[in-house]
Amino acid sequence: MTDLPTIRWGIVATGMISEWFVTDILKASWPDKRANHTISAVGSSSLHKCQDFTAKFITPANPEIQPRLYGSYQEVYGDGNVDCVYIGTPHSFHKQNCLEAIAAGKNVLCEKPFAMNAQQAEEVFQAAKAKGVFIMEAMWTRFYPLVKKLQDVLFVEKEIGKVYRTFCDFGLDVDIPSLPETSRYKDPALGAGSLLDIGIYSLTWGIVTLSDKVGDAAEEAEVQSTQTIEHGVDTASSVLLRYPSTGRQAICTSTTNHPRHVEFARIEGSKGYITVHSTDAPSSPEWFVLHPKDGSAERYEFEKPGRGFFWEADAVAQDIHAGRKQNGTMPWAETMRMLRIMDGVRRRGGARFPVDDW
Repeated sequence: MTDLPTIRWGIVATGMISEWFVTDILKASWPDKRANHTISAVGSSSLHKCQDFTAKFITPANPEIQPRLYGSYQEVYGDGNVDCVYIGTPHSFHKQNCLEAIAAGKNVLCEKPFAMNAQQAEEVFQAAKAKGVFIMEAMWTRFYPLVKKLQDVLFVEKEIGKVYRTFCDFGLDVDIPSLPETSRYKDPALGAGSLLDIGIYSLTWGIVTLSDKVGDAAEEAEVQSTQTIEHGVDTASSVLLRYPSTGRQAICTSTTNHPRHVEFARIEGSKGYITVHSTDAPSSPEWFVLHPKDGSAERYEFEKPGRGFFWEADAVAQDIHAGRKQNGTMPWAETMRMLRIMDGVRRRGGARFPVDDW
Protein backbone atom coordinates (compact mmCIF):
# COMPACT_ATOMS: atom_id res chain seq x y z
CA MET A 1 0.00 0.00 0.00
CA THR A 2 2.85 2.37 -0.82
CA ASP A 3 0.58 4.48 -2.99
CA LEU A 4 -1.40 5.54 0.06
CA PRO A 5 -0.51 8.73 1.94
CA THR A 6 1.57 8.22 5.08
CA ILE A 7 1.20 10.34 8.18
CA ARG A 8 3.67 10.58 11.06
CA TRP A 9 1.83 10.99 14.35
CA GLY A 10 2.88 12.66 17.56
CA ILE A 11 0.88 11.28 20.49
CA VAL A 12 0.07 13.66 23.34
CA ALA A 13 -0.88 11.82 26.57
CA THR A 14 -0.58 8.11 27.23
CA GLY A 15 -3.94 7.20 28.74
CA MET A 16 -6.57 4.72 27.63
CA ILE A 17 -7.94 6.64 24.64
CA SER A 18 -4.43 7.20 23.23
CA GLU A 19 -3.72 3.49 23.65
CA TRP A 20 -6.87 2.61 21.72
CA PHE A 21 -5.99 5.05 18.95
CA VAL A 22 -2.41 3.85 18.52
CA THR A 23 -3.37 0.17 18.73
CA ASP A 24 -5.82 0.67 15.88
CA ILE A 25 -3.70 2.70 13.48
CA LEU A 26 -0.73 0.32 13.79
CA LYS A 27 -2.75 -2.66 12.59
CA ALA A 28 -1.61 -4.12 9.28
CA SER A 29 -4.92 -3.50 7.56
CA TRP A 30 -8.60 -2.75 7.96
CA PRO A 31 -11.61 -2.47 5.64
CA ASP A 32 -11.39 0.49 3.23
CA LYS A 33 -7.87 1.38 4.36
CA ARG A 34 -6.90 4.72 2.81
CA ALA A 35 -3.64 5.70 4.52
CA ASN A 36 -0.55 4.42 6.28
CA HIS A 37 0.37 5.52 9.77
CA THR A 38 3.46 5.57 11.94
CA ILE A 39 4.21 6.91 15.41
CA SER A 40 7.11 9.40 15.36
CA ALA A 41 6.84 10.83 18.88
CA VAL A 42 5.10 10.24 22.19
CA GLY A 43 4.80 12.81 24.96
CA SER A 44 3.64 12.40 28.53
CA SER A 45 4.21 13.96 31.92
CA SER A 46 7.13 11.59 32.43
CA LEU A 47 9.47 9.48 30.31
CA HIS A 48 8.54 6.45 32.41
CA LYS A 49 4.92 6.72 31.26
CA CYS A 50 6.08 7.01 27.65
CA GLN A 51 8.23 3.91 27.98
CA ASP A 52 5.39 1.89 29.49
CA PHE A 53 3.07 3.12 26.74
CA THR A 54 5.32 2.36 23.78
CA ALA A 55 6.33 -1.04 25.15
CA LYS A 56 2.85 -2.20 24.22
CA PHE A 57 3.43 -1.41 20.53
CA ILE A 58 7.14 -2.04 19.88
CA THR A 59 6.86 -5.72 19.08
CA PRO A 60 8.24 -8.15 16.48
CA ALA A 61 5.14 -7.31 14.44
CA ASN A 62 6.05 -3.60 14.43
CA PRO A 63 9.86 -3.44 14.55
CA GLU A 64 9.93 -0.18 12.61
CA ILE A 65 7.98 1.67 15.31
CA GLN A 66 10.69 3.52 17.23
CA PRO A 67 9.15 6.83 18.34
CA ARG A 68 11.06 9.51 20.16
CA LEU A 69 9.92 9.67 23.77
CA TYR A 70 9.44 12.98 25.54
CA GLY A 71 8.69 13.89 29.13
CA SER A 72 6.59 16.85 27.99
CA TYR A 73 3.96 17.67 25.39
CA GLN A 74 5.87 20.73 24.16
CA GLU A 75 8.66 18.54 22.81
CA VAL A 76 6.16 16.64 20.68
CA TYR A 77 4.88 19.92 19.24
CA GLY A 78 8.45 20.91 18.40
CA ASP A 79 9.40 17.61 16.72
CA GLY A 80 10.03 18.26 13.03
CA ASN A 81 9.22 14.66 12.11
CA VAL A 82 5.61 14.92 13.29
CA ASP A 83 2.95 15.66 10.65
CA CYS A 84 -0.03 15.68 13.00
CA VAL A 85 -0.52 15.70 16.76
CA TYR A 86 -3.14 13.44 18.33
CA ILE A 87 -4.39 14.94 21.59
CA GLY A 88 -5.74 12.32 23.99
CA THR A 89 -5.78 14.36 27.21
CA PRO A 90 -8.93 14.91 29.34
CA HIS A 91 -11.18 17.47 27.66
CA SER A 92 -10.50 20.20 30.23
CA PHE A 93 -6.97 20.41 28.75
CA HIS A 94 -7.95 20.34 25.07
CA LYS A 95 -7.99 24.09 24.54
CA GLN A 96 -4.50 24.59 25.99
CA ASN A 97 -3.05 21.55 24.19
CA CYS A 98 -4.55 22.58 20.85
CA LEU A 99 -3.36 26.16 21.10
CA GLU A 100 0.17 25.05 21.97
CA ALA A 101 0.28 22.59 19.05
CA ILE A 102 -1.12 25.19 16.66
CA ALA A 103 1.41 27.78 17.80
CA ALA A 104 4.14 25.29 16.87
CA GLY A 105 2.62 24.94 13.40
CA LYS A 106 1.30 21.43 13.90
CA ASN A 107 -1.82 19.85 12.40
CA VAL A 108 -4.12 18.53 15.12
CA LEU A 109 -6.60 15.72 15.74
CA CYS A 110 -8.16 16.44 19.15
CA GLU A 111 -10.31 13.98 21.04
CA LYS A 112 -13.97 14.60 21.71
CA PRO A 113 -15.39 16.68 23.17
CA PHE A 114 -13.23 19.20 21.35
CA ALA A 115 -13.51 21.74 24.17
CA MET A 116 -15.43 22.44 27.36
CA ASN A 117 -17.75 24.88 25.59
CA ALA A 118 -18.29 26.60 22.26
CA GLN A 119 -16.37 29.71 23.30
CA GLN A 120 -13.20 27.67 23.84
CA ALA A 121 -13.65 25.88 20.52
CA GLU A 122 -14.08 29.14 18.63
CA GLU A 123 -10.80 30.44 20.08
CA VAL A 124 -8.99 27.30 18.93
CA PHE A 125 -10.46 27.39 15.43
CA GLN A 126 -9.54 31.03 14.99
CA ALA A 127 -5.96 30.22 16.00
CA ALA A 128 -5.84 27.32 13.51
CA LYS A 129 -7.20 29.56 10.76
CA ALA A 130 -4.60 32.23 11.47
CA LYS A 131 -1.78 29.68 11.50
CA GLY A 132 -3.05 27.81 8.44
CA VAL A 133 -3.04 24.33 9.96
CA PHE A 134 -5.47 21.42 9.81
CA ILE A 135 -7.52 20.65 12.91
CA MET A 136 -10.45 18.30 13.57
CA GLU A 137 -12.44 16.95 16.47
CA ALA A 138 -11.88 13.21 16.78
CA MET A 139 -15.52 12.18 16.64
CA TRP A 140 -14.45 8.77 15.38
CA THR A 141 -17.95 7.24 15.26
CA ARG A 142 -18.93 9.45 12.33
CA PHE A 143 -16.25 7.85 10.15
CA TYR A 144 -17.51 4.29 10.54
CA PRO A 145 -18.60 2.66 7.27
CA LEU A 146 -21.70 1.58 9.21
CA VAL A 147 -22.73 5.20 9.76
CA LYS A 148 -22.21 6.08 6.10
CA LYS A 149 -24.25 3.05 4.99
CA LEU A 150 -26.99 3.83 7.52
CA GLN A 151 -27.31 7.35 6.13
CA ASP A 152 -27.53 5.92 2.59
CA VAL A 153 -30.29 3.55 3.70
CA LEU A 154 -32.14 6.44 5.36
CA PHE A 155 -31.67 9.32 2.92
CA VAL A 156 -30.68 7.86 -0.47
CA GLU A 157 -32.38 4.48 -0.62
CA LYS A 158 -35.11 5.70 1.79
CA GLU A 159 -35.79 2.17 2.99
CA ILE A 160 -37.96 3.30 5.90
CA GLY A 161 -39.64 6.08 3.94
CA LYS A 162 -40.18 9.37 5.68
CA VAL A 163 -38.04 9.54 8.81
CA TYR A 164 -40.10 10.46 11.86
CA ARG A 165 -37.98 10.13 14.97
CA THR A 166 -34.88 8.63 16.62
CA PHE A 167 -34.22 7.34 20.11
CA CYS A 168 -30.68 6.87 21.39
CA ASP A 169 -29.27 6.13 24.83
CA PHE A 170 -25.76 5.68 26.22
CA GLY A 171 -25.40 4.54 29.83
CA LEU A 172 -22.54 3.76 32.16
CA ASP A 173 -22.85 2.30 35.66
CA VAL A 174 -20.56 4.55 37.69
CA ASP A 175 -20.67 4.73 41.49
CA ILE A 176 -19.92 8.45 41.59
CA PRO A 177 -20.27 8.94 45.39
CA SER A 178 -17.45 6.43 45.96
CA LEU A 179 -15.03 8.24 43.64
CA PRO A 180 -12.44 10.79 44.81
CA GLU A 181 -13.23 14.44 44.26
CA THR A 182 -10.49 14.58 41.63
CA SER A 183 -12.08 11.88 39.44
CA ARG A 184 -12.90 12.89 35.86
CA TYR A 185 -16.39 11.54 36.53
CA LYS A 186 -16.87 13.83 39.56
CA ASP A 187 -14.80 17.02 39.19
CA PRO A 188 -16.60 19.82 37.27
CA ALA A 189 -13.22 21.41 36.54
CA LEU A 190 -12.44 18.33 34.43
CA GLY A 191 -15.75 18.54 32.55
CA ALA A 192 -17.32 15.72 34.55
CA GLY A 193 -20.82 14.51 33.83
CA SER A 194 -22.63 12.24 31.43
CA LEU A 195 -23.28 14.85 28.71
CA LEU A 196 -19.76 15.68 27.50
CA ASP A 197 -18.37 12.21 28.18
CA ILE A 198 -21.02 9.94 26.63
CA GLY A 199 -24.06 12.11 25.88
CA ILE A 200 -22.16 13.56 22.93
CA TYR A 201 -22.47 10.13 21.28
CA SER A 202 -26.23 9.97 21.85
CA LEU A 203 -26.51 13.46 20.42
CA THR A 204 -24.38 12.41 17.45
CA TRP A 205 -26.71 9.49 16.67
CA GLY A 206 -29.67 11.85 16.78
CA ILE A 207 -27.92 14.29 14.44
CA VAL A 208 -26.73 11.74 11.84
CA THR A 209 -30.06 9.88 11.64
CA LEU A 210 -32.31 12.92 11.23
CA SER A 211 -30.28 14.47 8.39
CA ASP A 212 -27.19 13.83 6.29
CA LYS A 213 -26.23 17.52 6.30
CA VAL A 214 -23.40 18.81 8.50
CA GLY A 215 -22.01 22.13 9.66
CA ASP A 216 -23.22 25.25 7.87
CA ALA A 217 -25.39 23.15 5.53
CA ALA A 218 -27.36 21.65 8.42
CA GLU A 219 -30.64 23.04 9.66
CA GLU A 220 -30.64 24.54 13.14
CA ALA A 221 -32.56 22.24 15.46
CA GLU A 222 -35.02 23.31 18.12
CA VAL A 223 -33.72 21.95 21.43
CA GLN A 224 -35.36 21.14 24.73
CA SER A 225 -33.58 19.35 27.55
CA THR A 226 -33.33 18.43 31.20
CA GLN A 227 -30.58 17.18 33.50
CA THR A 228 -30.26 15.46 36.86
CA ILE A 229 -27.48 17.04 38.91
CA GLU A 230 -25.82 15.02 41.67
CA HIS A 231 -22.56 15.84 43.44
CA GLY A 232 -22.30 18.91 41.21
CA VAL A 233 -22.33 17.05 37.87
CA ASP A 234 -25.02 15.71 35.56
CA THR A 235 -25.69 12.02 36.14
CA ALA A 236 -28.44 12.04 33.52
CA SER A 237 -29.15 14.26 30.52
CA SER A 238 -32.10 14.09 28.14
CA VAL A 239 -32.13 16.14 24.94
CA LEU A 240 -35.02 16.53 22.51
CA LEU A 241 -34.08 17.73 19.02
CA ARG A 242 -36.65 18.84 16.45
CA TYR A 243 -36.08 20.09 12.90
CA PRO A 244 -38.79 22.62 12.00
CA SER A 245 -38.68 22.01 8.22
CA THR A 246 -39.32 18.26 8.47
CA GLY A 247 -40.76 17.74 11.95
CA ARG A 248 -38.18 15.00 12.56
CA GLN A 249 -37.37 14.50 16.22
CA ALA A 250 -34.71 12.75 18.29
CA ILE A 251 -34.60 11.89 21.97
CA CYS A 252 -30.95 11.60 23.01
CA THR A 253 -30.22 10.44 26.55
CA SER A 254 -27.21 9.61 28.68
CA THR A 255 -26.61 8.52 32.25
CA THR A 256 -23.89 7.36 34.59
CA ASN A 257 -26.42 5.51 36.75
CA HIS A 258 -27.20 2.51 34.54
CA PRO A 259 -25.27 0.35 32.05
CA ARG A 260 -25.86 0.58 28.30
CA HIS A 261 -27.88 -1.85 26.19
CA VAL A 262 -26.83 -3.78 23.08
CA GLU A 263 -29.66 -2.16 21.11
CA PHE A 264 -28.94 1.50 21.73
CA ALA A 265 -30.73 3.36 18.92
CA ARG A 266 -33.99 3.13 17.01
CA ILE A 267 -34.97 5.17 13.95
CA GLU A 268 -38.63 5.13 12.91
CA GLY A 269 -40.13 6.00 9.55
CA SER A 270 -43.30 5.66 7.48
CA LYS A 271 -42.23 2.30 5.98
CA GLY A 272 -40.53 0.66 8.95
CA TYR A 273 -37.76 1.17 11.46
CA ILE A 274 -34.06 0.51 12.03
CA THR A 275 -32.30 -0.61 15.20
CA VAL A 276 -28.58 -0.05 15.82
CA HIS A 277 -26.55 -2.41 18.01
CA SER A 278 -23.20 -2.87 19.71
CA THR A 279 -21.86 -5.33 22.24
CA ASP A 280 -19.30 -2.66 23.16
CA ALA A 281 -20.82 0.84 23.24
CA PRO A 282 -22.83 3.29 21.09
CA SER A 283 -19.54 4.95 20.19
CA SER A 284 -18.49 1.72 18.47
CA PRO A 285 -21.49 0.36 16.49
CA GLU A 286 -21.35 -3.17 15.09
CA TRP A 287 -24.54 -3.79 13.11
CA PHE A 288 -27.97 -2.40 12.31
CA VAL A 289 -31.21 -4.13 11.39
CA LEU A 290 -33.77 -2.87 8.88
CA HIS A 291 -37.32 -3.78 9.90
CA PRO A 292 -39.63 -2.96 6.96
CA LYS A 293 -43.39 -2.94 7.54
CA ASP A 294 -43.79 -5.16 4.49
CA GLY A 295 -41.02 -7.75 4.36
CA SER A 296 -38.43 -9.56 6.40
CA ALA A 297 -35.84 -7.95 8.64
CA GLU A 298 -32.41 -7.41 7.07
CA ARG A 299 -29.22 -7.28 9.10
CA TYR A 300 -26.26 -5.13 7.99
CA GLU A 301 -22.95 -6.18 9.55
CA PHE A 302 -19.55 -4.50 9.18
CA GLU A 303 -16.07 -5.90 9.68
CA LYS A 304 -14.18 -4.04 12.39
CA PRO A 305 -10.78 -5.56 13.25
CA GLY A 306 -10.27 -3.18 16.19
CA ARG A 307 -12.17 -0.34 17.81
CA GLY A 308 -12.52 1.77 14.66
CA PHE A 309 -10.15 4.71 15.17
CA PHE A 310 -8.32 3.95 11.92
CA TRP A 311 -11.12 5.36 9.76
CA GLU A 312 -10.91 8.86 11.26
CA ALA A 313 -7.10 8.66 11.11
CA ASP A 314 -7.31 7.81 7.41
CA ALA A 315 -9.56 10.81 6.81
CA VAL A 316 -7.09 13.11 8.56
CA ALA A 317 -4.19 11.72 6.54
CA GLN A 318 -6.04 12.25 3.27
CA ASP A 319 -7.01 15.80 4.21
CA ILE A 320 -3.48 16.77 5.20
CA HIS A 321 -2.05 15.11 2.10
CA ALA A 322 -4.47 17.13 -0.05
CA GLY A 323 -3.73 20.39 1.76
CA ARG A 324 -7.18 20.75 3.29
CA LYS A 325 -7.56 22.52 6.64
CA GLN A 326 -10.94 21.01 7.56
CA ASN A 327 -12.66 17.67 7.10
CA GLY A 328 -15.93 17.35 5.23
CA THR A 329 -17.47 14.82 7.63
CA MET A 330 -16.53 16.75 10.79
CA PRO A 331 -15.93 20.39 9.76
CA TRP A 332 -15.36 23.10 12.33
CA ALA A 333 -18.95 24.31 12.00
CA GLU A 334 -20.21 20.86 13.00
CA THR A 335 -18.11 20.84 16.15
CA MET A 336 -19.45 24.31 16.94
CA ARG A 337 -23.03 23.16 16.34
CA MET A 338 -22.63 20.24 18.74
CA LEU A 339 -21.01 22.37 21.43
CA ARG A 340 -23.66 25.08 21.17
CA ILE A 341 -26.34 22.44 21.71
CA MET A 342 -24.50 21.02 24.73
CA ASP A 343 -23.88 24.51 26.13
CA GLY A 344 -27.62 25.12 25.99
CA VAL A 345 -28.37 21.80 27.66
CA ARG A 346 -26.01 22.65 30.51
CA ARG A 347 -27.38 26.18 30.89
CA ARG A 348 -30.90 24.84 31.26
CA GLY A 349 -29.93 21.82 33.34
CA GLY A 350 -27.40 23.35 35.71
CA ALA A 351 -24.20 21.44 34.83
CA ARG A 352 -21.83 24.39 35.01
CA PHE A 353 -18.03 24.23 34.68
CA PRO A 354 -15.61 26.75 36.23
CA VAL A 355 -14.56 27.89 32.73
CA ASP A 356 -18.12 28.83 31.75
CA ASP A 357 -18.94 32.54 31.75
CA TRP A 358 -22.66 32.16 32.36
